[in-house]
Amino acid sequence: MIQVFRRWIDRYLSNEEALLLLLLITAFLLVVVFLGQVLAPFLTAVVIAYLLQGSMQYLKRRGCGHLMATVVVFLMFVGVMLTALFIILPATWRQLSQLFTELPHMVGQGQDLLLLLPQQYPDLVADEQVRGWVNQAREEVASMGQWLLSFSITGLTAFMAMLIYCVLVPILVFFLLKDSTAIVNWCVSFLPARRKLLDDIWSEMDLQIANYIRGKALEIVIVGGVSWAAFLLLGLEYAALLAIGVGFSVLVPYIGAAVITIPVALVGYMQWGLESQFIWLMVVYGVIQALDGNVLVPLLFSEVVNLHPVAIIVAVLIFGGIWGFWGVFFAIPLATLFKAVIQAWPGHHVEHSDDATH
Repeated sequence: MIQVFRRWIDRYLSNEEALLLLLLITAFLLVVVFLGQVLAPFLTAVVIAYLLQGSMQYLKRRGCGHLMATVVVFLMFVGVMLTALFIILPATWRQLSQLFTELPHMVGQGQDLLLLLPQQYPDLVADEQVRGWVNQAREEVASMGQWLLSFSITGLTAFMAMLIYCVLVPILVFFLLKDSTAIVNWCVSFLPARRKLLDDIWSEMDLQIANYIRGKALEIVIVGGVSWAAFLLLGLEYAALLAIGVGFSVLVPYIGAAVITIPVALVGYMQWGLESQFIWLMVVYGVIQALDGNVLVPLLFSEVVNLHPVAIIVAVLIFGGIWGFWGVFFAIPLATLFKAVIQAWPGHHVEHSDDATH
C-alpha cells in the first residue's frame, strides 16, 4: 500500500511546476473564501476589465493607441452602466413592486382554480390536499412580503453598498485596462522563469474563459432583449422583469430555461387564461428558447466549453452552492479550468498512454 501511494506521489506530485500550480490554486481558493466579500469590488472590476479586453484589442487592430482605446472602451462601459443604473433598474424595480402588490390577487385566482380540482378529479385530488396547497401558497406570499419590508428597511445600507460599487468599480476598471500589461508582468515576475505547465494552462484558459464570459454576456443581452421586445409586442405584463429573468436564465444551462418558464407561463395565464394570446406567448417563448439553444449557443460557443452536460450541471450545483450567483456565473469556466489542469497535469498523459498500449 505504501509503495502504491509512493508511486502515485512520484507520478503526480514530483514535478516542481505541479506543486507550484497546486499552491497557486489553493491560495486563490483561500483568498476567495475568506476575503471574497472584502475584495468583491476588485474581483468585479477584474471580470469587467477581462470582458472589455476584446474591444480593446479590436480598437488597437484598427489603429488606435493604447490610451485612446482605453478611453473609448471605458466610456462605453460607463454609458452601459449608467443606462442600467438609471433606466433598466428603476423600471425593473417598479414592476417587481407592482408584482408583489398584485400577488395576493393572483394567489386568490389560483385558489379558485385549485378548488375546482376536487370536483373535476375527485379520485386524484382531495379537498385536504388543495387546502394544504393554498395555505402553503399564502405562507410563501407572506414571507415574500416580509422580505420586501426588510429589504426596504435596509435599503440605505444597500444603497451605500451600491454607491461604493458605482464609484470604486469604474475607477478600478479604468486602471486595469490602462495598466493591464504592467500588472500582468508584475504578477508573472514572481513565477519561475521555466513554467511550461503554467503557460500551457494559462494559454488554454485565457482562450476558454475569455470567449465564454464574452459570449455569455452577449447571449444574456440578446436573449433578454429579444424576449423583452416579444413580450412588449404581445402585451404581457411585467415584460421587463420577465425578460431580465429569461436573459439571466442562460447562466444555468438546461435548468435555467426550465425554471424561468414557470413565471412566464403563470403571468400569461393569470393575464389571459387559456386564450389565444396565452398560446401565442408560449409559442413565441418556445421559439426564443429553441433559437437560443440551437442557433445562438453554437455560434457563440462553437470552439469553447467542450464539457459533458452532466459535468456542467454538477459544476453549477457545486460552485453555485459555494459562491451563490457568482459561483453559477463562473461554474462553467471553473469546470473548464479544472479540466485543463487535469489534462495538463504531469503524469496524466503517461497514464493514458499506458492504458492505450494495453
